[in-house]
Amino acid sequence: MLRTLLSLLGVYKIYEKWLWRQVKNKDMPEHIAIILDGNRRWAVKSGLKPWMGHIYGAKKVEDVLKWCLRLGVKSITLYALSTENFQRPKEEVNKLMELFREKLEELMASDEIRKYKVRVKVIGRTYLLPHDLQEIIRRLEEETKDFNERYLNLGIAYGGRAEIVDAVRKIAQKVAKGELRPEEISESIFEQHLYTSFLPKQDPDLIIRTSGEERLSGFLLYQSAYSELCFLDVYWPEFRFIDLLRAIRTYQNRVRRFGK
Repeated sequence: MLRTLLSLLGVYKIYEKWLWRQVKNKDMPEHIAIILDGNRRWAVKSGLKPWMGHIYGAKKVEDVLKWCLRLGVKSITLYALSTENFQRPKEEVNKLMELFREKLEELMASDEIRKYKVRVKVIGRTYLLPHDLQEIIRRLEEETKDFNERYLNLGIAYGGRAEIVDAVRKIAQKVAKGELRPEEISESIFEQHLYTSFLPKQDPDLIIRTSGEERLSGFLLYQSAYSELCFLDVYWPEFRFIDLLRAIRTYQNRVRRFGK
């Protein structure tokens, strides 16, 4: 059994190096967004409580952040909790809030965040979150606000439709105050009011969804118009470096015309 495992690990490493050679000298996506799907199904399959999947999924986020830093990806946007997810069982939601508290505090103390000058931002209707979690988010964003070499965006209490509604509401308020004329509203003006307006590149080059589901589920609805989509048949806690490399290779092999 051990010999078989070591053999498989050897094959995995060879395949990983082969994929790395294929992608490293080609255009790397500047902005990668990932829908972290399949935590609960992985937990049930593994005989664990559903919320345990989120714990293992959070550990995977740490790996993916390191991988993307290694690859030179400038912006990473992760879909962690949708506005609809608040309808899940109370125990699961509470466990998620505890997990967010723990992991955001760890990010605040992370040497890698400072080494790579990663600006961390939580995008979504954060006012729906517990007040103490909102305070952790505020402090984390404040501590990293001057970093501009890399960007880590966490979609927590996020919904693509909600984002569009919130942007329209902000613009409508400016029109009502006389700060903006209706004829001045353009795509550029609209984009300035999205949650992702602070990013140097709002639109993801590549969106990855794990778990085998093939839909965006409200993720970055406006920004994803010309994103390349890659759906992987692997649950998020099982996501590996080779899965990320395969998705990037798929992206690099596509011809992007942007409607032209």
